[in-house]
Amino acid sequence: MKFFENRFTYDYSFPAVSLAYFLRYPNPYSRHVLTTDVIDRYVDPNTQRLHTIRIHLKKSKIPSGILKLLPKGMGGSDNSGQSYILEKTIVDPKEGWMETESRNMEWTGILSVVEKQLYQRLPSGEDRLALDGLAVDKVSEQTTVKTTVTFRSRLGQGKLLGRKKQDTAGDHADAEEEATRKGFFSSLSTAGIQRTIELIGVSRTREAVLKSKEGMNIVLERLRSGGVVGVLEGMRQDREAAFGPDGPWKRVWLQGNSKDRSIENDGK
Repeated sequence: MKFFENRFTYDYSFPAVSLAYFLRYPNPYSRHVLTTDVIDRYVDPNTQRLHTIRIHLKKSKIPSGILKLLPKGMGGSDNSGQSYILEKTIVDPKEGWMETESRNMEWTGILSVVEKQLYQRLPSGEDRLALDGLAVDKVSEQTTVKTTVTFRSRLGQGKLLGRKKQDTAGDHADAEEEATRKGFFSSLSTAGIQRTIELIGVSRTREAVLKSKEGMNIVLERLRSGGVVGVLEGMRQDREAAFGPDGPWKRVWLQGNSKDRSIENDGK
């Protein structure tokens, strides 16, 4: 198991940063995100905290470094594709903090990645009026974020456990000793592969966290200069840049409208 940790401070108020978090896809640094859907959202009546569960569909591929470590054919004929990310968030607007957790839903046996973030408001003490609204004044308030990512690879563990069960059923001491010795060297090899996969994940995450910061800063700047309307317009432009003016979302909309028109025509 490997860990990655990073701390960063945004020069924006907590209300602005928390809103930008939910509006961060798409942006110029995250055009690989295809869709975002809200699965569940509610306000806890006791704590007044906002709970949200979302699922993101992203373009993804198994890194070539990891693909070389996999048994032949395990990664498929093409290592490009799509993957789902499950995201859970809790926002406490009164106390000024937000907790997030994101985890991959594909290839978890090869590499499970769990990212946790804690956003907290950091008032300057000079002007606390920003805590009452959607202020983006860079002088009045800042927001800190601590990111912790855990990487765990379980590649090969299932086979090792199965081998151990078979070994315990043996009747001869010599056979058990030989199986134990083979299992020991096999576990060393498996552990080495797992560590390598986890280290590749850590290396890629450093770049991903940097891009995430840049994307959030762009959304925050759009929010500062144009409000929510400015953010939505930027999202529209990013979608067109990623998928074109006739992207998949528009084709679905046109197909739906064409079916409605055909129904209307049939009824006449």
